[in-house]
Amino acid sequence: MTFFRVLTVLALLAAIGLTGAKVSALWTQQEMTAPAFIPTVPAPPAVADAVVKQPPADPVLERLNQRLTDNPNDFEANLLKGLLLFQDGELSEAIAVLEDLTARAPKFQLAHLILGDLLSARYGLVTPFAADAINGVGEHHQQVAQLKNEARARLEGYLSALDQATVPAVLLTLGESIGHALVVDKSRHRLYVFRNAGTGLPPKLIDDFYIVLGKVPGDKRREGDLKTPDGVYFVTSYLPDEKLPPLYGQGAFPVNYPNEYDRRLHKTGQGIWLHGTDKSLYSRPPLDSEGCVVLTNEEFARIATYVEVGRTPVVISEQVQWLSTREWLDRNIEIQAALESWRQSWEKADLQSYLDFYSADFWSSGYDEQSWGEYKKRVFAGKTFQKVGLADIALFEYPRSAQQPPMVVANFEQRYRSNNFNGDMRKRLYLVKESQRWKILYEGGQ
Repeated sequence: MTFFRVLTVLALLAAIGLTGAKVSALWTQQEMTAPAFIPTVPAPPAVADAVVKQPPADPVLERLNQRLTDNPNDFEANLLKGLLLFQDGELSEAIAVLEDLTARAPKFQLAHLILGDLLSARYGLVTPFAADAINGVGEHHQQVAQLKNEARARLEGYLSALDQATVPAVLLTLGESIGHALVVDKSRHRLYVFRNAGTGLPPKLIDDFYIVLGKVPGDKRREGDLKTPDGVYFVTSYLPDEKLPPLYGQGAFPVNYPNEYDRRLHKTGQGIWLHGTDKSLYSRPPLDSEGCVVLTNEEFARIATYVEVGRTPVVISEQVQWLSTREWLDRNIEIQAALESWRQSWEKADLQSYLDFYSADFWSSGYDEQSWGEYKKRVFAGKTFQKVGLADIALFEYPRSAQQPPMVVANFEQRYRSNNFNGDMRKRLYLVKESQRWKILYEGGQ
């Protein structure tokens, strides 16, 4: 059903025009080059034929109706419901939904645009202005193109959530202290919210949102490149709207870019935030920020209910890999077993076994692999006993390209007792898979 719906609704979006100055009057952004994000969706004929011959219950409208039951002010759900009602031939109902939406969200430019086209469809009209917009001429062509890109991003991102396996690979386990995790799929312009379902259970998807990303696609490398970074990050603070310029809307959650691994790769820049939208607007085109992740103000307020400063992870990937429950469990067992073996070798003061867990590329504050080994040899020599405990373990698979080896970020509480030193700390490891074995690439405090 999803493939069929995407094809049909994208056909509508391809023909979107503008029926008057209604949207133009609302548009307050400066002119800019329209983003190049033009997603394509394969449509196997067999899938479409099966849908036509034996249509199943519609999961798309079911999920939209559930979203609206949970939150009647979910404006994106209202917009998509109007589109899908139109696709089902319910033109009057679609218009009624969008008229109600534009009355409640008067700054939602895209909703005005689609409502105008549906009103034109009712009366069989195509205005000269709309024809110019479709043909790529006229002063408002860039604005319309940006709105069409937003419509495609919203629709495809929303529909993609229905086809995913149980859990994203980046969330292996959330431990005990993390209530929710945020996962960004840049290819879908979508932010997913997952709730911690408890020990041994995969996190549960509970919400998802359209997002705006940096104007330039790709992974951030240097300051000013207008790209959104890929990586495992954590919310570091909250900035309320009264302390920010209007551009940031409802508020902002800064994250810890550049993280330890970014700095190792000599990445530069700062100020990567999740934030709202200028209050003169409702939303922005898909590629329109300087590298931040941007939501509508209403959706930023919803995100704020899930975020805990200092704890909530924000994992940003070019494209999220999704796993079945079995695959997710197998990866967890493998990495947890490696951590436990490392802990045991440390506790037993088995120096050679312990150091075998460290990569040749290891680094920590002031140490490389060789100096770390020398330091630990001196420490172990003074121990008559050691007790090492790991608790509240959270594991995140690091976003990477196909050419890079698998890497995992492990956060945990370390409880250390020995004959001459006791101490507890929050620790972070980066583990990389080398020759089928997990090795520690970085070790340090959180």
